[in-house]
Amino acid sequence: MFDQSPYESRLEWGERGVREAAARGDIVIVVDVLSFSSTVATALHYGAIVFPHAKDEHLSAFAKRHGAAIINGRSEAAAAGVATLSPVSFHPGHAGSRFVLCSLNGAVCARAGASATALMAGCLLNVSAIAAEAARLRAATGASVTVVPCGEKWTEPLPGENALRPSVEDYLGAGAILHALGGSLSPEAEVCAGAFLQSRGRIAELIWECGSGRELRDKGYGADVKHCSRVDVFTVVPLLREERFEVAAK
Repeated sequence: MFDQSPYESRLEWGERGVREAAARGDIVIVVDVLSFSSTVATALHYGAIVFPHAKDEHLSAFAKRHGAAIINGRSEAAAAGVATLSPVSFHPGHAGSRFVLCSLNGAVCARAGASATALMAGCLLNVSAIAAEAARLRAATGASVTVVPCGEKWTEPLPGENALRPSVEDYLGAGAILHALGGSLSPEAEVCAGAFLQSRGRIAELIWECGSGRELRDKGYGADVKHCSRVDVFTVVPLLREERFEVAAK
């Protein structure tokens, strides 16, 4: 009922938005700028293979089944000198390596939308490439495109309280993709694209100073914030297929 019909380009939020869009048969783009989507795009740019998964009791078995290493948190993995959720930890030496990437938001949303007509990981780093592939798939399948900023989660929500915390960086990333994607925009999508257009001259500054950016900076990961704030530096399109992200064929 509340599916933003009959628009070609739509906006939803978080895991529920992904599930609803996938159930409709939409093409889904999950956007987690800091940092899941940016890390996936960076890892695939360097030839790594990424399997998204929640950090739960099934994680170890999932990783073993795919012969993949579980990516640790930033601080633990950085101390060991291995790849982390930090996108800047990836480099050409990771080509062909298999990783399970966990996050509370992006990875969970990616798994929730696995049944979509197509599910891609979008961010500021690959705006034009993601929009072009989504437009191509929309023309080929007739499916609408739903862009889903994943947002963050509040810590220690009260019982029954919604844990989703909408985030500026994901909203701006989604707006950039929707602006590039075009087609008929739902009111929700139009406002989101407008937010990007209003802010596009200050994207790096706004993400640097937003709550999520400040949180990462305070923990010593300012390089992540700078990297993830760049627009259109990669042409890679991460497409979820058989539980892993692979580069969409051009």
